[in-house]
Amino acid sequence: MTLPRVTMDRRAALLGGAAASAALSAPLEAATPRREAAAATRCSTPRSAMARTRYGPVRGYVSDEVLVFKGIPYGDGTGGANRWLPAKPPTPWQDAYPALAYGANCPQTPHSFRAKEHTFLQQWTDGFQGEDMLKLNVWTPSLSGSRPVMVYFHGGGFSFGSSYELASHDGAQMARHHDVVQVSINHRLNVLGFLDMTEVGGSAYEGSVNVGMTDCVAALRWVQENIASFGGDPDKVMIYGQSGGGSKVTTLLGMPSTRGMVHRAAVQSGGGGNIPDRDQSRDYARRVVKELGVGPRDLAALQAMPWQRLFDASNKVAGDINGPMRRSFWFAMGPGASPRVGWGPTLDEATVTLRSFHDAAPAQARDVPLLIGSVSEEGMSYSSNPSEAEWRASLTKDLGAAKAEALVAAMKRAQPNKSIRTLSYGVGGYAQRNNVQRMVKLRHDAGGAPAYQYWFTWQSPQLDGQCGAWHTAELAFCFDNTALCDQGTGNTPAARALARRTATAWAQFARTGNPSQPGLAWQATDPSRCQTMILDDHCRMADDPDGEVRRVLLA
Repeated sequence: MTLPRVTMDRRAALLGGAAASAALSAPLEAATPRREAAAATRCSTPRSAMARTRYGPVRGYVSDEVLVFKGIPYGDGTGGANRWLPAKPPTPWQDAYPALAYGANCPQTPHSFRAKEHTFLQQWTDGFQGEDMLKLNVWTPSLSGSRPVMVYFHGGGFSFGSSYELASHDGAQMARHHDVVQVSINHRLNVLGFLDMTEVGGSAYEGSVNVGMTDCVAALRWVQENIASFGGDPDKVMIYGQSGGGSKVTTLLGMPSTRGMVHRAAVQSGGGGNIPDRDQSRDYARRVVKELGVGPRDLAALQAMPWQRLFDASNKVAGDINGPMRRSFWFAMGPGASPRVGWGPTLDEATVTLRSFHDAAPAQARDVPLLIGSVSEEGMSYSSNPSEAEWRASLTKDLGAAKAEALVAAMKRAQPNKSIRTLSYGVGGYAQRNNVQRMVKLRHDAGGAPAYQYWFTWQSPQLDGQCGAWHTAELAFCFDNTALCDQGTGNTPAARALARRTATAWAQFARTGNPSQPGLAWQATDPSRCQTMILDDHCRMADDPDGEVRRVLLA
């Protein structure tokens, strides 16, 4: 996601307490919504929109022939005495749980709605915040059958974001048009998800430094145990995520606890970060506790402390340890970057045992097919509109004069029709493409299942066509949501056609491990040819598109 702002809700949404428990007197049917929903009804709450989980029945609703279940608990609350402990199973219930609205988001920094253009393009959605956030959402065409399951992990680094912050995350179109079961989750982030409390709380808190990731594992375990009741196949589960969500995917692929639960994986505009080790994160936590002014063993005070105070102190300490980024974001986070303590996984040798897709591709996932790629204008920030001289000066500061000059010349040759403004946004795109090629090589060296590479280059017509394919732009297309996301896509005929092809590729990958479809064969990639599917008005395979440009950054 774009750096670091996120939605926050001002409302405390209350689900109606009078759930339809009377409906439970009848057997729960594995029915399709088509059978009960009247043809003229777009949204209804039929008795067939009910599924059993191992914790109790859940009641959803039908929207245009898709069964929707929002805010299903996959874990207990994480506040108070449960802070920094591994997720506990939800408390079972007897009456139908009203799975009718999204759950809480993990407490986080709110989205800046003053960033009007980004807010417009991405169609941010407010949500409410709270520590009872271990909830997931399911969209399915039917409660019977055995469909591929697509589990999406949101972006926002490991510090902010939610399963529903962007309109593009809605899974209804995937269920409606592509016959899959779509799942998305919320989990612990920032100081609540990644702070080592072992020295404060003792051995029960050995996993505290990675509970944000073990929450994700708990959600995958819920899928294994319950998704058949929603028409899904637990032996055909694809995990995918964008930006920070891509980094969650690469981390999950290397965690021993996910072995056997993941059958396909897609990494979009992220992944493969250099994470700190246990000693670095433990020293960081020690300094955070000292900054907060509580006793070194006063766990109760920390568990009762308001989130904002924890967050502010932890950010201050992270800044003191890490220091400022001396180069712009896309270069500072490259493969040569040092680990930065703060909000993200830790190589603790127990839960996370590998810097997955940074040091190596995990052996345990060698048979999991991989879909990986990025967008062309990863660095789009609408407030940035440099002149050519200003752009050159900025690149010179980051890269040195000779490399900056070579990069500008190569980009102008490769993209002669783009403005200086749009070209400047593309530098981050080429940096991310280098990260993709690095991960492709790690995967190729490890052997096993194939990797398929994409580059999303479709240029949005919105805001005078200057924004290009910004960071998160492909989500409206791989979720088949160009109509829902018309502020970013315009919902033009070209956008709709590309969305159908892109979403079909993602669904085919979930179904078969190969994103090819009739009329669009997709070759596996390797580090020598870098075979890449260009996703644009004219979708096509190419060997290392704009390779000359990205290699300037490696020189």
